[in-house]
Amino acid sequence: MTLLFRLLKLLLMALALFWGGGLLLFRFVDPPATPLMLIRSVERGSAVQYRPLPLTAVAPALARAVIASEDGRFCLHRGIDLDAVQDALDDYEETGRLRGASTISMQVARNLFLWPGGGFVRKALEAPLALALDATWPKRRILEVYLSIAEMGPGLFGAGVAAQAHFGIPASRLSDTQAARLAAILPSPNRWNAASPTAYIERRTGIIRGRMGQLAPTQLGCIN
Repeated sequence: MTLLFRLLKLLLMALALFWGGGLLLFRFVDPPATPLMLIRSVERGSAVQYRPLPLTAVAPALARAVIASEDGRFCLHRGIDLDAVQDALDDYEETGRLRGASTISMQVARNLFLWPGGGFVRKALEAPLALALDATWPKRRILEVYLSIAEMGPGLFGAGVAAQAHFGIPASRLSDTQAARLAAILPSPNRWNAASPTAYIERRTGIIRGRMGQLAPTQLGCIN
């Protein structure tokens, strides 16, 4: 039991060093890969496409689209959106189904430091990592990394390779509709295709475009 306790303590210390070092390093340096990228590379038998970009090289429309679709209070919360969590709990009481309340900060923390999938353990780790991320990184950097490492198609990670693969253009030239389509497929990028959208994705694209136009200055102030 003593040996097991020591091993567990060493593991926790190693994870703390990895997470703490990563939070400091990736604040300034683009991550070379993420756990999901490595998993997808093994599944595919070949390396995924990944090319991180500065936020200035991505069309502002995509930033608005992902905020509108994924985290409308991104500029207003500190890593966890307590209002969204409460709404999710209220929905669960009414419908018996628990929907996600992940913020962009939580998704970046998960993609950088944890594993894909659900489970209580991962969620329990994701929350404090998101709080630490939001406390140590500017919002622009969080969004910049998110748009660089998010899975946006089979073997496609980040806005740069996704824009080229789906539309044949650089990320800086994405239109509002193209940006909304990329945001629309984020929940399941290996199932849906931004270049050949289903009727569902077209409807979702329209909803996201409408939300993009309704974003208030306070919802975008942290990235301008």
